[in-house]
Amino acid sequence: MNNCLRIPDEDAMVALGHQLASLCPAGVVFLEGDLGMGKTTLCRGILQGFGHQGAVKSPTYTLVEPYELNSRQVYHFDLYRLAEPEELEYLGIRDYFDDSSLCLVEWPERGRGILPKPDLIVHLTLDGRGRQAQLQACSEFGQKVADKLLQTG
Repeated sequence: MNNCLRIPDEDAMVALGHQLASLCPAGVVFLEGDLGMGKTTLCRGILQGFGHQGAVKSPTYTLVEPYELNSRQVYHFDLYRLAEPEELEYLGIRDYFDDSSLCLVEWPERGRGILPKPDLIVHLTLDGRGRQAQLQACSEFGQKVADKLLQTG
C-alpha cells in the first residue's frame, strides 16, 4: 500500500491537520521536512481541529508552545535552534510526554536520543506546487492513524 498523501495546497495541509486531530487525541507525532514544507501549517490544522482559534507560530526560540484545548493538552515543539539534544533535559522534556497529551515535534532529528519513540512520523516533501506527506507508523496506534488517513486521503 502507498503510504503517501498528495497535498495540493495550504488549505489541504490544514485539512490534513484537522483529520489528524480527529484521529490522534494523544501520542507523539514527528514532523519532518526541509524549511518551508508546511510543518507549522500542519500543526495549525491540528490545533484548529481541537478548537484553537488564535494564531499558531512555530516556537523556534521557546522550543515548546503549550495549548490546552477542550481539556486536551497539546505541545508544539520546534527543535530547529537546538544546539545539542541534551538541552532538552534542561527543558524538562520528559514531563511533556505522557499518555494524555499530544506532542507535535518539528525537527525531531535534533533531539535524537532524548525524545521518546513517536507513534507517527509525517515526512513532508515538495511535490510540484504542492507537498507530499509520507506517513511512517512507529506504533500500533500510529499504524491505525496512518491507515485511516490513507483510506480517506
